[in-house]
This record gives sequence, structure tokens and C-alpha cells, in this order.
Amino acid sequence: MPKYYFDRLEYLSFLIQRKSTGTPEKLAVKLSISERTVYDYVEILRSLGAEIKYNKVKGTYYYVQAGHFDFKFKRENQLSLSK
Repeated sequence: MPKYYFDRLEYLSFLIQRKSTGTPEKLAVKLSISERTVYDYVEILRSLGAEIKYNKVKGTYYYVQAGHFDFKFKRENQLSLSK
């Protein structure tokens, strides 16, 4: 998968954390994707364990429980590898 795919998921997660996604239509514009793909991306985050709801009054997605995703590779400490 291309890096931009993970960048978009990370940005989506950031917007959800801030409760500033906007409507799915507006979110599609922010992420430069189709509205259908917005729903797919939200489902991907849900399948990875995030409980995500949509607030129709505020027009935003939000996490039911605080949390975040980290889609970057983390190197182990060299000291822990020598044990």
C-alpha cells in the first residue's frame, strides 16, 4: 500500500480525536477522496478496534473512548536486542 494511504488514515484519526471531521461530504474534500471512501476508511479504523460514532447535531465523527493510532514503524532499542 502506498504511504499516502496510511497518512490519510492517520489524519482521519487526528480529525476524529479533535471532533472536527465535519460531515462525510466535507471530510471527503479534506482527505481528497470520495465520500464512499470516507465510509471505508472509518470502517477500517473500526476494524482495528476503534469505537467510532457520528454526531449528527455537531456533524462530526468522534471516538467513544479516547485513543489514537500510530501507523509508523518503531525501532526497538539496541540494548533490548542484545539481551
